[in-house]
Amino acid sequence: MHASQVRSAGLGLALGSAFAFGGSGVAAKPLIEAGLDPLHVVWLRVAGSALIMLPVAWRHRDLVLRRPALLVGFGLLAVAGVQACYFAAISRIPVGVALLIEYLAPALVLGWVRFVQRRPVTRAAAVGVVLAVAGLACVVEVWAGVGFDAIGLLLALAAACCQVGYFVLSDQGGDGDDAADPLGVIAYGLLIGAAVLTLVARPWGMDFSLLGGSADMGGTQVPAALLLGWIVLIATVLAYVTGVVSVRRLSPQVAGVVACLEAVIATVLAWVLLGEHLSAPQIFGGAVVLMGAFIAQSQAPKAASGPVAGGGLAEGPPVHGERAVADGELSAPHAGP
Repeated sequence: MHASQVRSAGLGLALGSAFAFGGSGVAAKPLIEAGLDPLHVVWLRVAGSALIMLPVAWRHRDLVLRRPALLVGFGLLAVAGVQACYFAAISRIPVGVALLIEYLAPALVLGWVRFVQRRPVTRAAAVGVVLAVAGLACVVEVWAGVGFDAIGLLLALAAACCQVGYFVLSDQGGDGDDAADPLGVIAYGLLIGAAVLTLVARPWGMDFSLLGGSADMGGTQVPAALLLGWIVLIATVLAYVTGVVSVRRLSPQVAGVVACLEAVIATVLAWVLLGEHLSAPQIFGGAVVLMGAFIAQSQAPKAASGPVAGGGLAEGPPVHGERAVADGELSAPHAGP
C-alpha cells in the first residue's frame, strides 16, 4: 500500500474514532436522565468493554509483570477517573461544555512541566495555554457569574486533571525499547478500571429494569439497551481500537488536529440530538479552547532529550480526549470520554 493510501486510511480511521468518542456523552446523558446514576453508566461502559477486550488482555498478559504501574495508572486515571468525572459532569452541564473543559488537559500538563518539573516551555506553548484559558472563560460565560452548575464545572476539570495524571505517569515509563503495546494497555486499563468502579459504583444497587425501557433523546424515545450498546461497542471498544490503528498511520501533528474534532463532534451531536444549544460567545470560546489546546500539545521539542517542553508531555504526544497514542506506543490516554 502506498504512503498516500496509508495516510488516507489512517485519516478515515481517525475521523471515525473521533466521531465514536464524541458520541459517548450524547448516548450516556439520556440514560442518566432516565434514572441511572452516572457512576452506574460508567461501570456498564467500562465493564462491558473490558469483557470484550479480554482476549486482547490475555494475548498481552506479560504486561502485568512488565508494566504494572502503567496499567494501574491507565486503569485508575485514564479509564475510571476520566470517565467517572466526565459522566458525572454531563449530568449537570452540557456535553459540549464538559468536553471543552477536558481540553484544558494539555495546558495543565504544561503547568506541571513548568512549575513542578521546573522545565522551560516554548513561547508558542505558553500562548496556547493563554488561549485555552481565555476560551474557557467564554465557554462558561464568566461575565454572567458562571452560568453553569459549579459542581459540574469542577467535575469536568477533575476529568482533565485525571488526564494530566496519566500524561505524567506515561512520561515516566511509557517509552523506550520495552514500550508497552497500546492495545494491551487499553485492555488491562479497562479491566482495572472495571474492578475499581465496581467497588465505587456498587452496581448491585442499580435498577437494571431501566435498561429494558427507553430513554428520551431530544424528544425521541430510544431503547436504553441500544444507547448502552453504542456506548460500549462504538464509543469505547471501536473508538479505542480505531484510534490506535489510525495514529500508527498518521503523524502526531495530524492526529492532534483530528483529536480536536472530537469536541466539535460532541458539541454538534449534543446540539442536534439533545437540543443543547450554545450561545455565540460559547461557540467562539470553544473554538479558542481547541486552538489553544492544539497549540499547547503540538509545540514539542524535536529531540526527546531537549530541555524545552512544549507539548502535552515532555515528549509531545497528541491528545485524544480520554486517550492518545503516538507512533504506535501508548503515550497518553480519553478521553474522553
